[in-house]
Order: sequence, then structure tokens, then C-alpha cells
Amino acid sequence: MKQSKNAETALKVNEGIPQPDSLNPQAIERLKSKRSGILPASEYIKGILEGDIMLLSKAITLIESALPAHQQVAQQVIAACLPHSGKAVRLGITGVPGAGKSTFIEAIGMHLTGKGHKVAVLAIDPSSQRSGGSILGDKTRMERLAIHPSAYIRPSASAGTLGGVARKTRESIILCEAAGFDTIIVETVGVGQSEIAVHSMVDFFLLVLISGAGDELQGIKRGIMEMADGFVVNKADGDNITKANRAKAECINALHLFPAAASGVEPKVLTCSALEGTGIAEVWGMISEYMTTTRQNGFLEQKRLMQAVEMMHDSIRQRLFESFYQNGDIQSLIPKLENAIRNQSLSPYIAASQLLDIYFRPTK
Repeated sequence: MKQSKNAETALKVNEGIPQPDSLNPQAIERLKSKRSGILPASEYIKGILEGDIMLLSKAITLIESALPAHQQVAQQVIAACLPHSGKAVRLGITGVPGAGKSTFIEAIGMHLTGKGHKVAVLAIDPSSQRSGGSILGDKTRMERLAIHPSAYIRPSASAGTLGGVARKTRESIILCEAAGFDTIIVETVGVGQSEIAVHSMVDFFLLVLISGAGDELQGIKRGIMEMADGFVVNKADGDNITKANRAKAECINALHLFPAAASGVEPKVLTCSALEGTGIAEVWGMISEYMTTTRQNGFLEQKRLMQAVEMMHDSIRQRLFESFYQNGDIQSLIPKLENAIRNQSLSPYIAASQLLDIYFRPTK
């Protein structure tokens, strides 16, 4: 006997609990981000504010990148970190070749970490003209500081920009401050045009001189000395102590010829030995005294506001530069115009004018 269609059977399948999708959408997004090399901006921001050094480094890499996709995320990260920045001491350090800047930075960095400070070093390496990569490798020159848990060293290739200053150092300072570093040290390649740019992004500009080299002030531009907020004659040890004191006296005499500092603080000249660690505490005392005075007289606040305005203009210049060279029509025409210039069939000024006309022509 056949059973009716509507009759109950033991083979009836009851509806179960709805099963989730076999693929996690969030995991898919993370996988896409990993493949593209970019995380969501929120992950960088969270990591930086929590002091995650790995995510801080990755965010700075995005800042230094010229790729539009990287810059889009980088600008979101910078905007979110900006309210958490501004509380650190920003120290710029330059000096004549051979003055021992890296040794000095390691000495003062170890001194500060020993007192509970968190120190970030943004070291601007000269770029190779062939590869565009960093040459000096500061982490190998600051071995003790590089492995200290309260220190962070970020060597950045100058990428051929004016005077060897990395394009995005200002933005890197903001991220390091948001990550909890209370002292930011910016090291320049050497005495030259880069000092003008570094001076515009730090609170205290220190010029490191060398002792025992004879004419210590030779080759230092007057403008560089006028920008400095303090001086230190390094390598004041052993047989060089007398020569270092002589260099100190020469520097003091030279400063008498300069106008009064806008900060209201007269620049001091000290001696130290970064190798032996002597005089380092006195140098930091000079910097701390300067910071206290300029906070009280309002100069520091005004200086940072002026730097913020300069940051806007720098950002405009950089964005225009990148937009120009990323333009497809410009990229295709540049090789042809370069050949025409080499063949002397076209003036470089006319070539530049043609490229600019293409860039600024109205879009349809």
C-alpha cells in the first residue's frame, strides 16, 4: 500500500540552525590588504597610539611612498595622529663631516633613555644617485641605541630632495609623537642646504663641531651658525681637550658678531666627549633650559605655528610635484622632449613650458 504524500515519515528533515558563510568577510578584507601591502587606516592609527613600533614603521613607509593609494591612507593616519602630537622636544642635530654626530646622538639618546625618556631618531641618509637607496645605515652606527626598548631609529633616504632632507620628515615626527616618544631627534647629512629645512621643523637646532682639526670654524656657513640655538664641541677627550677648549673660545668669539637670537636665549657653547659620555648631561641641560625659557616667553608656541604654516606650503609643493610627474600625458612626452634637448633642437625652457601647458590645460 502506497503512503500518501502528506503522511508523516521518519525521513523528514527538520530545518537546522542557519550556518554562517564559509568565508569570513573581515578575513577576506585583511587578506586583500596584505596582498596590496596596505592595512586599513584604522589599524595603523590604533597601533601607533598603542606604541606598536612595527605599525609605526609601516605607516612611515606609506608616508614616504609616492603611490596615490599609499598617500591616501597615509593622510588619514596623519590627520588622526595630529591631535596626539606636539608634546615632544624636537631636536635637530647637524655638524661638520667627521664631527661624530651619530656617536653624539647615541650618547645623548642613551642618556635620555636612562632617565626614562622615549627617544625617536629620524636620521636622514644621503641617497645613492643610482639606486635611490640609503647609504650610511644609521642603525649600524648606533648599535646600543638601536636595540634599546625605549628608542626608535628610522633611517630615511633623502631621495634626492634639497639638501638631503627626507620629503616626509615632518609627518614622521607627528607619528612618532603620537606613538609616545617624548624626544624626537632629526639628524641631517651634514652642513649644507638641508639645515634650512630641518631648522623649520625642530624646536632646538644644535651644531656639533669637532676639536683637534685646526681651523674648526672653517667651512661652516655664517647662516648655519646664525640658525643654531646651541653649539657643542665634540671629541673633547685625551689630547684633544686643550684643542676643544680653544675651539669653544673661537666659537664664542664668532657669536659676538651675530645679531641677538629671536628666541631671547643667547646660544651657549659647550664641550663634550660622546665616546666617553662626558659633558652629555650638560648639553641636555642646555637644551632643557632653552625649552623652558621659550615656553615661558611664548617663542616656542609662535615658532611651531610658523612651522605649521610652512608645512602647508611644503605639502602643496610636494603634491603638485607628484601630481605633475604622475600625469600620463606628461610621462609619455618627457622622454621625447629630453631627446630633443640633447639633440639641441629644442630649448629646455620651451620644453618645460610645453609640459606645464599640458598639465594646466582645462579638462573636458
